[in-house]
Amino acid sequence: MTSPHEGGNEGGSGSDDEGSAAEPAPLACARCGVRADGPPPTWTLSVENGVRLHYCERCSRENLRAIEGRLDSQWW
Repeated sequence: MTSPHEGGNEGGSGSDDEGSAAEPAPLACARCGVRADGPPPTWTLSVENGVRLHYCERCSRENLRAIEGRLDSQWW
């Protein structure tokens, strides 16, 4: 007997079409490159040209005025 979650993925593609949460990929600050295991609450998320960019606490603090002014990171 198989469970409903076992069928349909016999090719081993690793696809997760059932909507379950995947392991969070390590994040890297888009400015300085520092890494984190997940999105820390002190990091900033910016969407620029449809791309999600994360910034560490240090980079966020150093560029707070530009972030609040909604300037793209290329202007920082």
